[in-house]
Amino acid sequence: MVKSQILLFRVVLLQLFAVEAFCQVPVSSYKLVWSDEFEKTGTPDEQKWAYDLGDGCPGVCQWGNNELQYYTSNQNNARVADGLLIIEARKESIAGYNYSSARLVTRGKGDFLYGKIDVKASLPKGIGTWPAIWMLPTDRKYGGWPASGEIDIMEHVGYEPDSVYGTVHTRSFNHGIGTQKSKGLYLADAESAFHIYSIEWDENQIRFLVDGKAYFQFENDKTGFASWPFDQPFHVILNLAVGGNWGGSKGVDETIWPQKMYVDYVRVYRLQP
Repeated sequence: MVKSQILLFRVVLLQLFAVEAFCQVPVSSYKLVWSDEFEKTGTPDEQKWAYDLGDGCPGVCQWGNNELQYYTSNQNNARVADGLLIIEARKESIAGYNYSSARLVTRGKGDFLYGKIDVKASLPKGIGTWPAIWMLPTDRKYGGWPASGEIDIMEHVGYEPDSVYGTVHTRSFNHGIGTQKSKGLYLADAESAFHIYSIEWDENQIRFLVDGKAYFQFENDKTGFASWPFDQPFHVILNLAVGGNWGGSKGVDETIWPQKMYVDYVRVYRLQP
């Protein structure tokens, strides 16, 4: 490589580092405003968590995704032990379904507009698992799904063991019409190691990060709520689905259950004024 090429290469590298530094908000700029470290053994803290129960009926049955599980508040499906939240999907007959699991929500107990959300988690494995760390609007100001928005901080499907995804859904951009805004990230040990799944969210953009490194960014195009409904409070959801339109698109391995998602902590930060 000639000297001029080396100099050009160095300039490009510096520009890339500068862009990354500009995009990342310094950790010192955030203040912790809500968290659960899961230090209380037994049931999840009822001051911080509620449950979505059953199959989503009445309303959108099977949670709108043809999922196979029935959600409960049983400790077999959701419990805290050894400093971890454990969400467990089990193969068992319940209310006409063949699987049970849990879906925990902070709705009404932790509702957030803008900031940084960190969730440190280890994911289940096997074909048919579909764990998610995500957010829905608390008040649905702009109408039912997808008009009021959805933020999928992390989704993983068992038939792609080395990939995780960050996605947003709005009226203009959603999987129902094939326009969702999404990006996958290769993560070889997603099913065997803990990683920190995060978003940084302000009035202009939502950045998706894994272990502090941004890999996807969704911008507010300033055209209105159809593309940017993310100016309202949202709540956090942690769940482990079985099967469904995406998680079950390659089938469900009936021999792998039970499967567990482990959560070390959930932390919510707000930008310092």
